[in-house]
Amino acid sequence: MVNSSFEWFPGMPIHHSKDLVNWELIGYGLSRPNQVELPVGLKDSRGIYAVTIRHHEGLFYLITTCVNCKNNFYVTATNPAGPWSDPVWLNSRGIDPSLFWDEDGKCYYTGHANITGVNDWPEKNGAWIQELDTKQGKLIGEPKQITHGHAKNARWTEGPHLYKKDGKYLLLVAEGGTGFQHSVTLHHSDNVWGPYIPYHSNPVMSHRQLGQDFPIHSVGHADLIQTQNNEWWAVMLGKRKNENFSLLARETFLTPVKFENEESYPIPVFNPGVGHLSFEQKRPNLPWTPLKKALEKDEFDSKDLALEWNFLRTPYTKWYALEKGNLNVQLRPEILDSLVNPSYVARRIQHHKFEASTHLVFDAKSAKEQAGIAVYRNSTNHIQLVKEKNDLVLFATKKGKRTETARIPFSGKEVFLKIEGDNIRATFSYATSEGNYTTIGGVQDLAIVSDEVAGGFSGPYVGIYATSNGEKSKNIASFKWFDYKNLNKENE
Repeated sequence: MVNSSFEWFPGMPIHHSKDLVNWELIGYGLSRPNQVELPVGLKDSRGIYAVTIRHHEGLFYLITTCVNCKNNFYVTATNPAGPWSDPVWLNSRGIDPSLFWDEDGKCYYTGHANITGVNDWPEKNGAWIQELDTKQGKLIGEPKQITHGHAKNARWTEGPHLYKKDGKYLLLVAEGGTGFQHSVTLHHSDNVWGPYIPYHSNPVMSHRQLGQDFPIHSVGHADLIQTQNNEWWAVMLGKRKNENFSLLARETFLTPVKFENEESYPIPVFNPGVGHLSFEQKRPNLPWTPLKKALEKDEFDSKDLALEWNFLRTPYTKWYALEKGNLNVQLRPEILDSLVNPSYVARRIQHHKFEASTHLVFDAKSAKEQAGIAVYRNSTNHIQLVKEKNDLVLFATKKGKRTETARIPFSGKEVFLKIEGDNIRATFSYATSEGNYTTIGGVQDLAIVSDEVAGGFSGPYVGIYATSNGEKSKNIASFKWFDYKNLNKENE
């Protein structure tokens, strides 16, 4: 399973599972800075959009779009953990491409765009198809528009996935945008080129009919898988609302699917008998394959950073080093508030209740030098607790407005920093010895990194940060470890 990564690097995280429940991060489709060069100044939630993974004749394919870049491309590998090839760029329009191989061996590209140029209702979009020659690495023949949505006035067709079942072609697309109106609609055909007939009872999956108070919302953009035991399952996007805020933004959900025949076409029924995503459900009929305990405390004692760590935009220079059990980070002029690659090493926040802490060794040489811990959603929404020359300072940035929320004198060289998150609340604290923490700034508003406040597509991150705030510096901030804990293990 592969997910969007937008402006984050490495790009296109790849997870592996044997039971569709326990998933292990095994690599990235984009792991080399020169593989796909994200442009300098790339905006928030731009870059690598929806990725589709497919397998054909011993080769794995990842196909996606680099928005505000060179558009659509695919990479290949014999092992999904990598290494992955350099990109094959395609002369195609739109986003969210997918691949389908028919029984005759021909490969077809499906994409999102209105290539007809006819716009007779607002936000009209659609899916189109063209043959792809994987040996030449290019689209051949003529493209053809195959749908403009499930009905007149339908909006934002995206994420087309083409399948063949029982001799019929099934096209699943996302419609309604990735917000509250998100949905999955079905179209079917007797021929790969169409015509594709919208299912008369669309959408086949959505949560919009459940109302805005339902705790799982914005559900759509599905993909299907058939297990070796002939069960069908679907993965899709969705968001969880807690106290009216969606802290974790878009997540991946799993639900069972049953095919039923209707008018000679197989129709997927999502979560039969329920009709929407469940909070708990019977797991797939597959051998239970639990993973080793996920990395919590990283002692930085390996030669490479663990796979969980990401960077904001592509680090074209190496400004960090793993040395003698420390992660040493160079102070650089770049800051979190700008569309740059700052000295920020972060991992995803995966839980509504969590704790993140680190041991920092840092001696500021100038008033502008800072290092510490930061929670980040995008360039306009983040919180940071940093050590300066003679103070510890807590900053909160909401919709681009930065506020100093607390400052206390602190002149020591070593400090322990911690954040405890409880959905939309967070407390920051510090200590001179591990375990004896003192709160700074009281309860902070963590909703500023939620979906409702920050917007965008990427979820929140937490990690370590160092900056010289516009000035050149040769200083180093050393982090001895970083610890991330799930504080709500019984429910997540």
